Amino acid sequence: MRSKLLAVSMVVFAMLWSGLLWAVDETDKPANEAVELKIANRSIMLFRATILGEAPASRVKRAKVVISEALDETDNLNVTVDPIQNSYMVLLGDKRAFIVSPKDVDALEYASVQQAAEGAAAKLRQVVAETQEARSLHLILRSLAMAAVATLIYLSLLWCLAYLRRRLLTKLPELMERHTQALKVGRVQLIDANYLYPLASRLLLLLRWLVILLLTYEWLGFVLSRFPYTRPWGESLNNYLLEVAGYLLQGIVGAIPGLGVALAIFFIARGATAFSRRVLRRMATPGTFSWLNSETLQPTQRLTSLAIWLFALAMAYPYLPGAGTDAFKGLSVLIGLMISLGATSVVGQAAAGLILTYTRTLRPGEFVKIGEYEGTVTELGMFTTRIRTGLGEVLTLPNSMITGTVTKNYSRTVQGPGYVVDTVVTIGYDTPWRQVEAMLLEAAKRTPGILEDPAAQVFQTALSDFYPEYRLVAQAIPSQPRPRAVLLSMLHANIQDVFNEYGVQIMSPHYLGDPKEQKWVPKDQWFTAPAQEPKDPQPPQ
Repeated sequence: MRSKLLAVSMVVFAMLWSGLLWAVDETDKPANEAVELKIANRSIMLFRATILGEAPASRVKRAKVVISEALDETDNLNVTVDPIQNSYMVLLGDKRAFIVSPKDVDALEYASVQQAAEGAAAKLRQVVAETQEARSLHLILRSLAMAAVATLIYLSLLWCLAYLRRRLLTKLPELMERHTQALKVGRVQLIDANYLYPLASRLLLLLRWLVILLLTYEWLGFVLSRFPYTRPWGESLNNYLLEVAGYLLQGIVGAIPGLGVALAIFFIARGATAFSRRVLRRMATPGTFSWLNSETLQPTQRLTSLAIWLFALAMAYPYLPGAGTDAFKGLSVLIGLMISLGATSVVGQAAAGLILTYTRTLRPGEFVKIGEYEGTVTELGMFTTRIRTGLGEVLTLPNSMITGTVTKNYSRTVQGPGYVVDTVVTIGYDTPWRQVEAMLLEAAKRTPGILEDPAAQVFQTALSDFYPEYRLVAQAIPSQPRPRAVLLSMLHANIQDVFNEYGVQIMSPHYLGDPKEQKWVPKDQWFTAPAQEPKDPQPPQ
């Protein structure tokens, strides 16, 4: 464990050390480029102007030589600033270190040339003091002792962190089992400890490494600040951490008012949604509005809630943290483009679902035929509709297909609950039509599940070249457990039995030539059994 932590610390230190030691030789830069003056690893001044024919690189080289010679000669050096026309000369003892001209001053950093010169002189005084500190054996030993103490504290904190993690992992199963048992709704446990333990252990591992990195960062900054040459690096590390913490704190404090407004909009939208639901439930009372009933109440409530929340999101968007940044705007444009390109079919399906709902084309429990599919409607959704066929299959049909296909509803025109059952037979012209109608009605009476009221009816739908077409239409009972396919099968079986009982063949004749005998029905055979002659005879129609 300790070897891993030491390895991580050494890698971080090596990366920082290599990055800070990287520098560019000032003599290789162009003559008109700004060059930084650094003495003992501390930045003093950034030269931008050419003075007396000396480019910034030459000025930096000359200043380094003068300052190094002055520091080598004596330790007690006074740093002063003398004005020269519109410039200022920085003196190190009795020697001229460098000159600060108006063209060297950054207007954003310093307000005047004198202020810039005083700042450079203060940094040079700090270099003189650190040079004296670096030459003092007593101060170096004290810095080494403080660095050693800081390292021992750092390693002790890492050991305590590892010990605390082991104890938490040991106690975690018991704590999770105890608290998850209390999170129940009735007898159903909301959270299973077996699934929560891996998540909690990963969160502890993440928190552990965050603390390790923070401790390493602080230890490294403290150790570097103990020695004169590495002190600028330690100060930059500490300043960077303080700047990041200040930036985060400022961002959090600045986002509180906007989050408060967004939260208020959220609660207002929540209250408006609940109020709209109650109003719509009252409006759905029978006799109030024809378009709003028990079937359209739920989708209307969903649409109203969606409209309220979309409006609330549009109102709260400017108050969200980061809403005005380019990254947030770009992400919003990307999401909108993805939705507009990929949700075309989804929007079409939703619109078709609304059309089916509000036009009441289909209702759950009705028997319908959609294209080549027929069955009982079990669910009418926003995007799809489910029907159960007579064979027990459940079909899921897109709503856009239903709106674009002819839909035949067998339950809409019936009297009361139920659905229509119909079948077609073709019998030759030599069979009395009254007999065919009577036999079809008899077959319908024998079929369980077909209602007697309303009574079944027979229609002659066509007089073809070789035979007429008879269509039997009846109403079935929806409460019967048998599906429509089974009911039709029983009806067809009874039709065959009745026709066989009365000696009538179910066949559609086709002639290739004239028959020897005419295919017609004599009047004395018009009411062949099971047809019955009416009590009040009427002239033939």
